[in-house]
Amino acid sequence: MSMLTDLSRQTSHLHDATLIAAGGPPVATVGAAPGNDRAALLWHWIATNHFFNSSLWAEEDLARRTTVSDTEIAKNKRAIDKYNQARNDATERVDEILLTELGLVDAASAQTDSPVAKVPPNARLNSETAGSIIDRMSIMALKIHAMRAQTQRTDVDDSHRQSSAVKLDKLLQQRSDLGACLDALIADTQAGKAYFKVYRQFKMYNDPRFNPALVAERAASQGQA
Repeated sequence: MSMLTDLSRQTSHLHDATLIAAGGPPVATVGAAPGNDRAALLWHWIATNHFFNSSLWAEEDLARRTTVSDTEIAKNKRAIDKYNQARNDATERVDEILLTELGLVDAASAQTDSPVAKVPPNARLNSETAGSIIDRMSIMALKIHAMRAQTQRTDVDDSHRQSSAVKLDKLLQQRSDLGACLDALIADTQAGKAYFKVYRQFKMYNDPRFNPALVAERAASQGQA
């Protein structure tokens, strides 16, 4: 299971390297998914999750503008919805691959709405999935990148840089803690002590079949036709 070795460190390296290469969020887009190589697919979806988190970050900044039209802000808000859905979809793909590699889900059902879990006897259920921890680590990488930039600003006084440096240290510790939790969860699942499941988010607000406001809009439009 070499793809699971040192997973947290490799994940943090990917997150940081792509942010540095891009000069900040959003990071470069991720190409098409590779073939059936599970390790390559895992890193593809971790990178895809990070791309959409970084895109969300950039749009959230733009959505706070106060000198542009409401139309521009509406565009930002719609982009945020789209990126958030894609970020959650990528997180689910990460969990599907990890659980298949760990032998904790039936591979044929992994991408369905009802994945069949293979639960080891007496193993505890972890409420947070490995994919969701990786998703949180992506957000932490964005915070670290942004706070580090604050420590390097030349248009602010020393107190701002020093305060930012303290916050940066805290963020780095928080990410380290998350990484340790990820590695511990993977180790416990490999030892048969724990398991997690693929959890579907079912983001109803993005689905015109389920969002009541969109259902009402469609019904009104059809009534006027």
